[in-house]
Amino acid sequence: MFASRPFACTQVQNKRKKFLVSLCLLLMLSTGCKRPEVEPCDDYRQAMRDFVIRISETARAQQPGFIVIPQNGIELVTTGDDADAELAASYLSAIDGHGQEDLFYGYLRDDTPTPADATDYLLAYLRRSQQTGNRILVTDYCTRPDYVADAHSRCYAEAFASFTAPSRELDVIPAGAPPHENTQSIVQLNEAQNFLYLLNNENFDNRNALIEAVAATNYDLVIMDLFFDDGTAFTAAEVERLKHKANGGKRLVVCYMSIGEAEDYRYYWQPSWRQHAPVWLACENPSWPGNYKVRYWCPEWQEIICGTGDSYLHRIIAAGFDGVYLDIVDAFEYFEGR
Repeated sequence: MFASRPFACTQVQNKRKKFLVSLCLLLMLSTGCKRPEVEPCDDYRQAMRDFVIRISETARAQQPGFIVIPQNGIELVTTGDDADAELAASYLSAIDGHGQEDLFYGYLRDDTPTPADATDYLLAYLRRSQQTGNRILVTDYCTRPDYVADAHSRCYAEAFASFTAPSRELDVIPAGAPPHENTQSIVQLNEAQNFLYLLNNENFDNRNALIEAVAATNYDLVIMDLFFDDGTAFTAAEVERLKHKANGGKRLVVCYMSIGEAEDYRYYWQPSWRQHAPVWLACENPSWPGNYKVRYWCPEWQEIICGTGDSYLHRIIAAGFDGVYLDIVDAFEYFEGR
């Protein structure tokens, strides 16, 4: 569910990527997961850009100013093979920021500094996105006080917003005040000086306990799931409660949505898909059981995410969220590696 690590051009990461792809193909063969006939995709990166653009246009037609933030997959900001290539202008105009995991800590494992070459690789793309006006949100996975302080400091030097997650499960509100805590009411993403990334609700006894815990903080931006652990969506009234900081200021509340994988615990999942997979459904992600790779360029999958009627995006907008935080945007890497 929660995140894919970016793959820079390091030998360790390339080997890991090839291993996961091979493992996934092995699982397909051993479980009888067959590859259904599907329209080929000539450009996996452009197909993902087009998908994000469709999500953005659909949402903003209903709610002007709706925020769209892709996580990882930062290579999509340019149309070439490196960070110096021509910018993907239509894609960049459709989004408001970028979420990046593991920029300084957690790339290889939690509480471990990210290799310098991987940081430099990602920074080159992130800086170009930032130069177009996008807000960069960095999630590092570390708990050591010196690592936490360093992550915040290095993000501040880049004018990025920083969140240091104590757990990769994203199930904890860190103790203490957020970095650059303020009383300002946040109206636009670029005004957010800090953020809370909280997806897993298992540490909260009920939805009201979660709401009260978030309401007791002064984060400028909260990224959370549409659903509580019981499978029911947060209501517009509940999301409105979350939009108020403890100090009286207002904040933005953005909803997590995976668009590069299907999750078997979501409302749209059909149990029959395991035996008779729809054309867009690929194999299970061996790193995250219950998450399945999708051929995201297929119209059928895109209708589930952002089509007319009871789409995922429609439910998010109806619940009063200010925007979406799009995960598994880097799914193009999986298909390029096959």
